[in-house]
Amino acid sequence: WLFEARRRYGLSVLNYTVTSNHIHLLVHDQGREEIAPSMQLVAGRTAQEYNKRKNRKGAFWEDRYHATAIDKDQYLARCLVYIDLNMVRAGVVSHPSAWPDCGYQEIQNPPKRYRIIDIPALMAVLGIDTEEELHDRHNDWVETALAAAQSAREPCWSTSLAVGSSEYVEDIKRQLGISSRYRQVCSNGEYSFLRELSDSYKAHFEP
Repeated sequence: WLFEARRRYGLSVLNYTVTSNHIHLLVHDQGREEIAPSMQLVAGRTAQEYNKRKNRKGAFWEDRYHATAIDKDQYLARCLVYIDLNMVRAGVVSHPSAWPDCGYQEIQNPPKRYRIIDIPALMAVLGIDTEEELHDRHNDWVETALAAAQSAREPCWSTSLAVGSSEYVEDIKRQLGISSRYRQVCSNGEYSFLRELSDSYKAHFEP
């Protein structure tokens, strides 16, 4: 269904990891309002197929999807690797290459058909000129993170409203206007993030 979302709506997927109970997606917002219908397609069809296969009814997903705006350059690369290491953090595999349902496999060995990852878009936002350079740098980032034991969970990537430089995060806060009134810009020394209020986040439920 991720492939179908790319085909139908032009969803530009930069990375992903599919687990047993959730997915992580890194997508490029192209300003065509393609993200919302893509998420509805993926979430809705997955739930329908699961319920049909298990002969059950009722809600499948615990909550609506949560979106975090990510800055470019090193912040985007860091988020890319964070998604790659999802199943390493979970203790399921020792290296992302051992998990079949993820973007790491596609970035390192792009399939000839049914590609989900938008390789040209990924290269463009990372400022990389060739696929060979992308493979090498991506592999180096992952191996460096593994060697430095950077597989610990960092909630800001999946719970914040924005992550990046202080200027970028402050700009996102300004764009959100009154809705960001009680949200705080924080920093961990490596990047800034706009903290989402947990009570507010849990209150937003949609079909």
